[in-house]
Amino acid sequence: MAGIARYGAVSLDCDDPARLGEFYAALTGGTVVFSNDAFVAVQADGGWITAQRVTDYRRPTWPDESVPKQVHLEFGVSDLETAQAAVVSIGAEVAAEQPSPDQWRVMLDPAGHPFCLTTLIPVE
Repeated sequence: MAGIARYGAVSLDCDDPARLGEFYAALTGGTVVFSNDAFVAVQADGGWITAQRVTDYRRPTWPDESVPKQVHLEFGVSDLETAQAAVVSIGAEVAAEQPSPDQWRVMLDPAGHPFCLTTLIPVE
């Protein structure tokens, strides 16, 4: 079935687009194809991830909802331990709250957005 639109990108608010773009390029094996002080675009397998500077950006406080998580990305991996160590090495943090660590790991990107690594998404 044909859709109404073609998926283009997910765009993340942040205070440091260059840092966030570098992080997602390293995470996905993508390429930063455009960068200025306010915006970065990463071309990754399956789509684009962009980061845009927001004045007075506030990091999400998940699982506390005082500052909502705003977005939640899921990344398929074949091994949770290996993937977790790899994303920590490029700047991610392990979230204190881990609701189901045997199926997915909740991580925080450099701007504080939660994202998951999961073996539930098939990896080719």
